[in-house]
Amino acid sequence: MEYGLIGEKLGHSFSKDIHNLIGNYDYILKEIPKDELTAFMTKKDFKGINVTIPYKQDVIPFLDYIDPKAEEIGAVNTIVNKNGKLYGYNTDFFGLKNLILANNIELNNKKVLILGTGGTSKTALAVARDLGAKEIYKVSRTKSETTISYEEACEKHCDAEVILNTTPVGMFPNNEASPIDISAFKNLQGAVDVIYNPLRTNFILSAKNKAIKASGGLYMLVIQAVVASEFFFDTKYPESLGNSIFKKILSSKENIVFAGMPGCGKSTIGAEIAKALNREFIDSDAYIWQTTGLKPDQIIREKGVDAFRDIESECIKEISSKQNCVISTGGGAILREKNVKFLKQNGIIIFIDRKIENIKPTDDRPLSNNQEKLKTLYKERYPIYKACADFTVENNKDINSVKNEILKIWENK
Repeated sequence: MEYGLIGEKLGHSFSKDIHNLIGNYDYILKEIPKDELTAFMTKKDFKGINVTIPYKQDVIPFLDYIDPKAEEIGAVNTIVNKNGKLYGYNTDFFGLKNLILANNIELNNKKVLILGTGGTSKTALAVARDLGAKEIYKVSRTKSETTISYEEACEKHCDAEVILNTTPVGMFPNNEASPIDISAFKNLQGAVDVIYNPLRTNFILSAKNKAIKASGGLYMLVIQAVVASEFFFDTKYPESLGNSIFKKILSSKENIVFAGMPGCGKSTIGAEIAKALNREFIDSDAYIWQTTGLKPDQIIREKGVDAFRDIESECIKEISSKQNCVISTGGGAILREKNVKFLKQNGIIIFIDRKIENIKPTDDRPLSNNQEKLKTLYKERYPIYKACADFTVENNKDINSVKNEILKIWENK
């Protein structure tokens, strides 16, 4: 291997995709068990590598030189082999700093909480200091001389203005979890999560719902990769390269999700958009049928609406963990807040708004199988559709016009 990423578990890493966009070099993901790290580092059979969990500190003893910033932080994520000598750097510092600045999150003279005590928390501490934070507290499950507990953070430091999450809490596949309840922090102005899978953790979504500046870690991952590549090849790339790659990676991972009334055209439109973008199309009602062997109307008639909603939520959770898909949801999928959160973790939601007079009741939709039921549902659900949607598109015209409008939104979002 000449260039690549080493770590213990790399199944969901985006690093190869990013480096393939940076330059013309082969970049390999190499999982290394802990008992094989010494042999790998001693052999030095590489030109340049990135290092991720849990080896950012473990690789330091093998280095011949460590950059002062990396030494200050106490963690290395980039190693270059120069004629048999290993040089260590920390490009996470540049990635996190640029992520914070790109989202206009102000740390200068602010009170900052850093969640976690691992290698990335050391980087976050260095960045917070560099950006002029007034007070910085590291938060751990266990209180120590250098950390406060989560309970103490919520009770005694609820005036914190910025929270940086460097823990893996909320990362796929445990993406229902959140490291801390931000409702306790009334002065919160910024939230950053180094996690990039899902694209937006529940921690970030909770902040966004309160109109707090917030971002997941994808931009950080891209910028640190660009800087790492500069170290690999002793070169300097244009500043625009990182932004360009970020947009491409985000677009290639993000789902397009359609929500709206039963019969509004979500499935038809979804299939057309998936075809136009060469993406997998998933209809949540069809997915439920495929998973359970029962159509949604059968489940509702035989087991009741609540039982159906429980099954639907489980299926939405599974579907939402996918990326680069077009997803059409059932009419009531957005009634549960947790479903909306799952869908928004990796996707944008587009509300297909169709006039009630253009929607026809059908027998296979027991909750809207006549005009009166349909009108009642429309009145109840319309504000919910509008509230959860990132974009709204009217479907009261020909399908090609609707498709082109959606494709334009997707291109310019």
